[in-house]
Amino acid sequence: MNNDIYQSPLNTRYASHEMSHNFSSQVKFETFRRLWLALAKSEKELGLNITDEQIEELQTHISDIDFDKAAEYEKVLRHDVMAHVKTYGEVCPNAAGIIHLGATSCYVTDNTDIIVMRNALEIVEKKLAILIKHLSDFAIKYKDLPTLGYTHYQPAQLVTVGKRATLWIQDFLMDLEEVIYRKENLKLRGVKGTTGTQASFLKLFDNDHDKVKELEKKIVREMGFDSAVSVSGQTYTRKIDYHVLQVLSSIAQSAHKMTNDIRLLQNRKELEEP
Repeated sequence: MNNDIYQSPLNTRYASHEMSHNFSSQVKFETFRRLWLALAKSEKELGLNITDEQIEELQTHISDIDFDKAAEYEKVLRHDVMAHVKTYGEVCPNAAGIIHLGATSCYVTDNTDIIVMRNALEIVEKKLAILIKHLSDFAIKYKDLPTLGYTHYQPAQLVTVGKRATLWIQDFLMDLEEVIYRKENLKLRGVKGTTGTQASFLKLFDNDHDKVKELEKKIVREMGFDSAVSVSGQTYTRKIDYHVLQVLSSIAQSAHKMTNDIRLLQNRKELEEP
């Protein structure tokens, strides 16, 4: 651990290796390169002067990112995306001229953010399913064990320990459904140009609107998505961020409900946190 810079317990203590890796610089900038490769391949297929050798060169150097070199370029250029364009171009000298062709920074930054969010939702989905399975096993094990139920935190009618656990499970099942829905309905920003007009791509394809539309479809499919947002400005709509944060907040609320119940029951010597 580097003790000279700020460390967040959200990452160093609580995050899984899987999730930390998903948000790493390696994954981020590899995804930049995957998007540049997809762009070049699609532009070649639609008739631009890009060779198989250039495509192969881009493919070969997806993962070998020189972060020190990128940092040097960024000091000079004061632009993170162009720094990585230059860094990629150094290891792909034959393809350097066609990297990022027609694109704007948000082609890689915003599309990458959405791809990383989808990957994260897949991790959350898996962990939620595991949690629900463990809680279900617990509920079945204690389905016949009687315990006091409460209303307004006052002793009321009998329930069972297993039934109480089903309240927690139900909330998490609702969260799981929402995670799956959000994951499956995420849209890429797509190939929209600098301000969402696709003007740069229209120029590349001599105002052939059908080719520009097909370019976006090809890249969306290549990156494993069903669609892109219909319109954008420079960035994708931040409503997408809100929708993802909303489902994460919902999971946190379900976890708070369950753990708060357990704490209160621990006070009454009915359950223990372990």
